[in-house]
Amino acid sequence: MTSATEPSTSSANRSEAFTVIQRIFDEGFATGDISVVDELCSPDLLEHQFGLVGEGPDAIQKVKQAIQGLHQTVPDISFAIEDSVEQGDTVWVRVRARGTASGPYFGPPSGRPIDITVIDVARVVDGRIVEHWGVPDRFAMLAQTGALDRLA
Repeated sequence: MTSATEPSTSSANRSEAFTVIQRIFDEGFATGDISVVDELCSPDLLEHQFGLVGEGPDAIQKVKQAIQGLHQTVPDISFAIEDSVEQGDTVWVRVRARGTASGPYFGPPSGRPIDITVIDVARVVDGRIVEHWGVPDRFAMLAQTGALDRLA
């Protein structure tokens, strides 16, 4: 396992799969730049994440929409890969996402801080994500943005 605060290897020694998953977080989700999806995801992407399930162009479009939606809600979001495990062409990561809910999320912006965990599994072949499973802690997001308070 590697830790974002105490990596066991230098970034120069990271695997291709780790580098690709880190880039999709840092260059896509953190910035809102959807162009990185075309570079880092296979055109035949098989997406398994709830709400994004799809294949090929449909999956690519859903990932782009997820990037835009998250970045609209939390424009200052940042990601830190805190743990990772790899086997063959597959990488598992535990990621910490932090930011401020300064955009709408099931209601008006709350301005509250968010700090959630994301578990991602990706198969990377020839520098591109070919298959992905993602489990963002959506319940924590709902609670921390104030969306659950509005339901109560």
